[in-house]
Amino acid sequence: MSKSRMVLSSFFVVLFLLFFVALWSRKNNEHSLIRCAKCNVLFISVDTLRADHAGFMGYQKNTTPNIDILASKSFVFTNTRAVSSWTLPSTMSWFTGVYPSRHGVTNKIVFVGNKEASASISLTAPNLTTLAQVFQSQGYNTAAFTGGAGLNHDFGFNKGFQTYKDDVDFAGFSKTGPQTIQWLEKNKNYPFFIFLHGYDVHGQHIPEGGYDKRYVDFLYTGKLTGDKEEQKQLREDGLEKGSVYLTKEDVRFLTALYDEKINRADSFLGEIFSYVKQNNLDQSTVIILTSDHGEEFYEHGRIDHGNTLYDEIIRVPLVIHIPNNMPEKNNVPASGIDLFPTILDAIEIKTQNIENQFNGISLFSDGIKKRKTQFSETQYRYAVDIKSVVKGDKKFIQDEDKQKHELFNLFLDPREQKNVFQSFEKNEDTIDLNNTINQILQ
Repeated sequence: MSKSRMVLSSFFVVLFLLFFVALWSRKNNEHSLIRCAKCNVLFISVDTLRADHAGFMGYQKNTTPNIDILASKSFVFTNTRAVSSWTLPSTMSWFTGVYPSRHGVTNKIVFVGNKEASASISLTAPNLTTLAQVFQSQGYNTAAFTGGAGLNHDFGFNKGFQTYKDDVDFAGFSKTGPQTIQWLEKNKNYPFFIFLHGYDVHGQHIPEGGYDKRYVDFLYTGKLTGDKEEQKQLREDGLEKGSVYLTKEDVRFLTALYDEKINRADSFLGEIFSYVKQNNLDQSTVIILTSDHGEEFYEHGRIDHGNTLYDEIIRVPLVIHIPNNMPEKNNVPASGIDLFPTILDAIEIKTQNIENQFNGISLFSDGIKKRKTQFSETQYRYAVDIKSVVKGDKKFIQDEDKQKHELFNLFLDPREQKNVFQSFEKNEDTIDLNNTINQILQ
């Protein structure tokens, strides 16, 4: 064999080996991550966005074209569950890395003796450090632009933020997006951590100018309009009575309005993504996009969210964009408690004392592979006290107030329609799921 052929053969052997090393690395995601040391962080919450209504999660309607582009360049965690089914406790778990029952902000009010007080984390868990406090201690400029209401600063969400906007309740990205860009115009040349939130998809938010009904069946002749008061009444009826009456056409109508709101939110976020790119921030900014909870559309006889823990309410999208990484879909059992440690890991901020605080774990760590369960809870308005745990394809729901238990096989019954608890009450797996809840709450 000639020398040139030997060199060429050696080249292809090396190339072949490099290919398989890269392939192996992609299968072991903790080795494939290229971290973005001390990068900026833009944390986006699309309030009330359920996972199965996003295009990149397989939805057939083109509701999220701009988010889909971001997802196509990012880590997408396809098996993510919120720790609660409404904004207040779920978001506080993002900011603290602990379960709602530990941070204590599980309702808007708490009882101190015989008196009521706002459920501020400064009162319920004053020793917990927040995500924004860590960024501030690292020299970042910190700012939050929110839709208020469940994210009002009275609950302590402003802890660690130098700028915290919450002046309009149930505001959407049409309000918080321009606020973010205006702030960035003054701060983009300095390290920043931004929390950007919008209620665009929430039942208490109506698009500016009203609905254009882009997804509504023009043959709909029902009585529903989709206004805020109507949505509020449907929620209250479901909470009080346990169910409401709607026709299939009504449900399709409400779902179509929901999809329109998602699509409008996506358009506003497209402007944010364009700003980041046009100002050359895309190579120095980690972007997290997720939701605090989903929304129920009569799958279990109700509309809205908060008072149950079925998957239509707790399955949420999670996109993490870290510059210079290959896109990857991952089905590890992710949770809202993981975002705090994951963000710090992605930008190489190490704070040992804070890590001891977490219930969660970085989604890029070796340890995430060992996780078997996802836990959620809601004590919505003190009207319910429900816990759930998912382990593999089994889901167990414990309703303390009603002394009701539900068990679902998510592989055979992904819509959670057939409760098999009575048939498997004494089963070893069922007992294990119940014990798991008790262990988490200890």
